Amino acid sequence: MKAAAGRLLLRDVCVSVFFSALLFCLLVVSAMAQSTASLNGIVTDASGAAVPGAKVMVTNQATGVSSTSQTDSAGAYLFPSLPIGVYRIEVTASGFQKAVVTDLNLPVATSVAQNVQLKIGETAITVEISADAVILDTTTNSMGQVINDKYVQDIPLNGRHFTDLSLLTPGTITPPANGFLSAPLRGQGSFGINTAGQREDTTNWLVNGINLNDPVQNQITFQPPIDTLAEFKIDNSAFPAEYGRNSGAIVNMATRSGTNAFHGEAFEFIRNNDLDARNFFNTVPNPQAPFNRNEFGADFGGPIKKNKAFFFLAYEGIRQHQSLTVTSTVPSVNERATVSSAAVNSLLALIPAANTVGNGTATDPNTFTGFTGGALANVSLNQGSADFDLDLRQQDRIHAYYVVQKDLREEPTAGGAIGANIPGFGDTRDGFRHLGTLSEDHTFGPTLANTVRLGFNRIHLTFTPNAFLDPTNFNIGMPAGSPAASGLPFINVAGTLGFGGPTGEPQGRGDTTAVLNDTLSWLKGRHTFVFGGEIRRAYNNNIAENIGSFTYTSMANFLSDSGNAFTDLLGSGNNKILQPAYDVFAQDSFKWRPNFTFNIGLRYGWNSTPSEAAGRFTNFDTATGTLVSARQPYHTNNKNFQPRIGFAWDPFKNGKTSVRAAYAIMTQAPTINIITGLSSNPLFAVPLQLGSATNSIRLANPFPAGTGISLGPFAINPNFDNSYAQDWNLTIQRQVTSTLGIEVAYVGVKGTHLQFSQNINQPFVTNGVYGSTRPFPTLPLTSPVLPAQCAPPNPVCPLGNFSGNGQINSGGNSHYNALWATVNKHFSHGLQFQGSYTFSKSLDYNSLSTGESLIIQNAYNPRGDYGLSEFDVRHRFVLSGFYELPFKSNRLVSGWQFGVTQQAQTGSPLNPTLAIGPGPGISLTVRPDLLQHVSGTGSPAQYFSNAVVCEPFNGAPSGGAPAIPNCATTPNAAFAIPCTFNSTPTAPGGSTYAVIPGTCHPGTLGRDAITGPGFLNTDFSVTKNTKITERFNLQFRSEMFDLLNHRNFGNPVLTATSGSFGKIQSTRFPTGDFGSSRQMQFALKLIF
Repeated sequence: MKAAAGRLLLRDVCVSVFFSALLFCLLVVSAMAQSTASLNGIVTDASGAAVPGAKVMVTNQATGVSSTSQTDSAGAYLFPSLPIGVYRIEVTASGFQKAVVTDLNLPVATSVAQNVQLKIGETAITVEISADAVILDTTTNSMGQVINDKYVQDIPLNGRHFTDLSLLTPGTITPPANGFLSAPLRGQGSFGINTAGQREDTTNWLVNGINLNDPVQNQITFQPPIDTLAEFKIDNSAFPAEYGRNSGAIVNMATRSGTNAFHGEAFEFIRNNDLDARNFFNTVPNPQAPFNRNEFGADFGGPIKKNKAFFFLAYEGIRQHQSLTVTSTVPSVNERATVSSAAVNSLLALIPAANTVGNGTATDPNTFTGFTGGALANVSLNQGSADFDLDLRQQDRIHAYYVVQKDLREEPTAGGAIGANIPGFGDTRDGFRHLGTLSEDHTFGPTLANTVRLGFNRIHLTFTPNAFLDPTNFNIGMPAGSPAASGLPFINVAGTLGFGGPTGEPQGRGDTTAVLNDTLSWLKGRHTFVFGGEIRRAYNNNIAENIGSFTYTSMANFLSDSGNAFTDLLGSGNNKILQPAYDVFAQDSFKWRPNFTFNIGLRYGWNSTPSEAAGRFTNFDTATGTLVSARQPYHTNNKNFQPRIGFAWDPFKNGKTSVRAAYAIMTQAPTINIITGLSSNPLFAVPLQLGSATNSIRLANPFPAGTGISLGPFAINPNFDNSYAQDWNLTIQRQVTSTLGIEVAYVGVKGTHLQFSQNINQPFVTNGVYGSTRPFPTLPLTSPVLPAQCAPPNPVCPLGNFSGNGQINSGGNSHYNALWATVNKHFSHGLQFQGSYTFSKSLDYNSLSTGESLIIQNAYNPRGDYGLSEFDVRHRFVLSGFYELPFKSNRLVSGWQFGVTQQAQTGSPLNPTLAIGPGPGISLTVRPDLLQHVSGTGSPAQYFSNAVVCEPFNGAPSGGAPAIPNCATTPNAAFAIPCTFNSTPTAPGGSTYAVIPGTCHPGTLGRDAITGPGFLNTDFSVTKNTKITERFNLQFRSEMFDLLNHRNFGNPVLTATSGSFGKIQSTRFPTGDFGSSRQMQFALKLIF
C-alpha cells in the first residue's frame, strides 16, 4: 500500500515538474480565455503597398493609457491584449501624413481588424479616419455574440442575474422546467445554461481570464454583481485552440474599471407581490403568498493617478422575503385515534391538524385530511468587489480584481423524493464564495507580447436541516453508526406527506480552484502565432452524512407502523480530493490572401484522475463482484488531443461579406462529483437499503435480526473516459448598412463518451423480459473490502445482499444540428436591437438533468434510451433592444428610453415513467408501453391528448389502490403497464403500486417522445433619465416581466401510475422567478 502511494506521489511530482519546466521554457501557460480584446491591422499607402516601420499608438479614450507598436515588413501591426473600451489610434511614418482613428470600440474576447491607409505628405498634417464598425468578422472563426455594456446595465432583467442575458444569444434556450443547473435557484438565478445542444455542465465561465467553475458540478460558482461587469461574450461553437477545459460554451466576462474621471452610482430595485399578477394556479379566494425583494448597492471608481492607476469598488445586497404555500395530506382526527404505535404517536405531534376537507367528508371535520399552510423561504446575499489597474509603463500593465459573496437561502420544502410539505422542516443553505484574478501584460517589441494570469475561485457551502430532532426522542431505533444526532429520518407517506430529513444531510463542501495561465503572441509576416498552456488544481473537501428515510405506500400503513422501504448510511462519506489538470496549445492565424485567413490550432489536455488524501475510495469491481480499494478510481485521461481548423473569407474584398467555416474537437474535464460517492462505500461507510413487500419495517427496529438488508454501493467504470464534442459550422455574414448586419449559420455538434448512470446489477433481460437473476446477488466474504459487520469471524454477512448498483459510465452519445439566423443593429438614431431565430434538433442517451434521474431504462440496451434531449427545442425566437426617444427640449420630455426582450420557443420533451420498479433491482425510470399516438393539448387540466393507462389483467388491486382498467376492455388506452399479470396485482395501499408483480419488460414508449408546453415571455422597461447637474443624473426605471401575463406552464405529472397523470399543477418556474406570472419592479439610480 505504501509503495503504491509512493509511486502515485512520485508520478504527481514528476508531472508537476515536467509541466512547470515546459511553462518556464515557453513563457506560456494558456490564455484559454480572453477578458481583453485584440487589435490588428495593415498599414498601406495610397497604392495599397505595405508601409513597414510605421509607428502605431493606441490610446484608451477613458483612461488615457497608451500602448505603442510598429508595423512589420508586411505592414502588419498587432496589439494582442488590450482592455476593452473605446480607443484612438495614431499612425505615423516618415514621408506620410499622420492618420488618426477615433471611437474604435474593442469588445471583450474579440479580434478587431482596423486597416489604415496613409497619404503622402508631412507628418504634421493629421488625417481623421472613421473607425470601422465591428459588424462582421472576416478574420476569425468565432461564433460568439457580445453582450455590450448597455445590455448588461439596462436590459429588463428579472432578478438582475447576468446568466439570463445568455438567453439573448442564438442556440441558447430557456431551460426546461425540470432543469438542474439551468433552472433558477430561489433568489439567485441560474447556475448553468443549455446552448448549442450541449449539457448544462459543459459551459466554461471566465472572469478576466480566470475560471469561475465549481469543480464539483461544473456550474458557475456564483454570479458576479451585474453592475461590476462591463460586458461579456458567449462563444458556443468551434473555438480556437486557446480555449479549453470544457466542450460547451465559453462565457468571457470583463469587469468594469476606473477611468480618468470619478464615476459611480447608488441604486435600489424593489419588487413585491402587491403589483404582481396572481399565479395561474393560485386562484381566488386564496390569498397571494407574500413576496418582497430589495436589491440595493453602490459603486465608485476613478483615478488613483491619472493616465496611470485606477480603481473601481462595488457593493450589492439582496433581501428577499417569500412565503410558500405548502399542501399535503395529513391524518384525520378519526385516523389519529386508531394509532397504537408509540413511535407513530410521537411523530403525529409534528404533523399539523387538517384544515381542509381533502379526502374527508365536508360535513364532518373529524374526517378532514387536507392541510394548507405557509413556510418561509428567505434569501439574503451580500457581494463586494474591488478592481485595480496599474500602467507601469507602455510595456507593462497590471490588473487585479477580487470579489466576495456571502449568501443564505432557506428551502422549507427540501426533503426526500417528494420534499417536505408541512412547515418546520427543509434546510438552510449557507454559501461563502470568492474570486481573485491578477494579470500582467508585457510587450517585448512590436511583434511579441505576453500575458500571464494567476487566480483562484473558492466556494464553501453547508446544507443544514432546519429541524435537528433526535430520533430516539420519537422512539425510532436507528442502526449503530447512523448519524442520529443530525436529525429525524425523512418520512415519505405515499407521495402525499413528507417531513423530517432532508435525506443526504447534513452536508457541506469547500472547493478551491487555483489557476495559472499565460499566452505568448507573436506576429511573423502573414502569421499570427499564439502559444500557451494552463495549470489548474482543484481541491474539494466534503462532509457527507445521510440521516436516512422511511417510505410508506399509504397513510394507513404509516399509521399502523408498516413501512415498505428504509435507507440509511452508516458512518460518513467525508473526503478530501485533489484533481490537477494541465493544458498546452499552439494556434496560427495565417493570412493566405488579404481577404482569406486560415486558422489552425492544436490543444492538448491532461486531466489527471482525482485522488483522495486518506485513501477512502472504494469501488465495485465488476470482474470479481467485490469491493476493492480504489486510489485511482478510473484510468488517466491523457490522450486529449484537440485539433482546430477553420477559414474566414471576404469574397468581395470590401469587408461587407464574410464566409467562414470551422471544425474543432473540445474535451470536457470531468467533474469531481462523479467519484465523491466512492467514499460512502465500505469500509468507511455502509450504504444500506431495506425493502419489504409485506410492509414489515418498523420505526422502533427497522433492521431486525435476519432481515434481508442490501448494500447499494456507488461505482464508477474504471475505464471512464473524458467526454468530448466535435463541432463544425458554416456561417455567412453580410453588412446591410453601417450599423446593421445579418448572419445565417449551420451548426453541428456530436458528443462522444458522455456520462450516464447504469444499474450494473439489474436482473438479466431474456427474450425481452426482465428476469429474477442478477449478475451480483451477494457480496462474497472473499471481497478485498468488507463492511465491519461482515468481517471474520462472522460466518454469514448480515449485509451481504446487493441491491441495484448504480455505476457511472461514459458510453453516451449526442447529436445536434441547427440553423441559426441573427440580425444585429448597432446603436444609432436612438435605436439598438438584436434578434435571432434557431431551428434545431438535439438527440442523446441522457441529458444529465434530475428529471431523468440519470439511470437508463434497460442497463443491457443503452441505445434504447436514445431519443430527444431533455433540452431539445425545435423553434426559438428572441428579440431584444432599446429605443431612446428623440425629445430633448426640457427635463420633462427628454431622457426617456424603452427596452424590450421577447422570447418564444416550442416545448421541451417529456418522459413519462412508472416511477416504480417492475421488480426488485429494476430502475424506477422504466417507461410504459405506448399503444396509441399521444400529443399535447395545452390544457393544464389534462395535457396529454390521451392519458388513459391500462393493465393486462383486469381487477382492483388489494389495499385500496384504484383499479387500472384492463387493456382488453379499454381500446382507447394510450399507455399500458409493461407487465403480464398472472393474478390480480397487489398493491399495499395508497394511490400507486409499490412493486408491480408479474412478467415485465422495458416499456415501448420512446424516451422523451412527447413534447411539453412551450414558452412565451415579454419583458418591458420604461426608463427616465433626469439631469440634476452636469455630472449627476437621476434614473427612474419601471420594469414589467411577462408583460402579457402569458400562462407558461410547467411539466405535467409524468408518473403513469398516478391519479394525477397528465395534469399540470405549477407554472414553469416558481413564483418570484421568470416564467411564473407578470411581475413588476421599480428602481431608482443616482449616477455620476
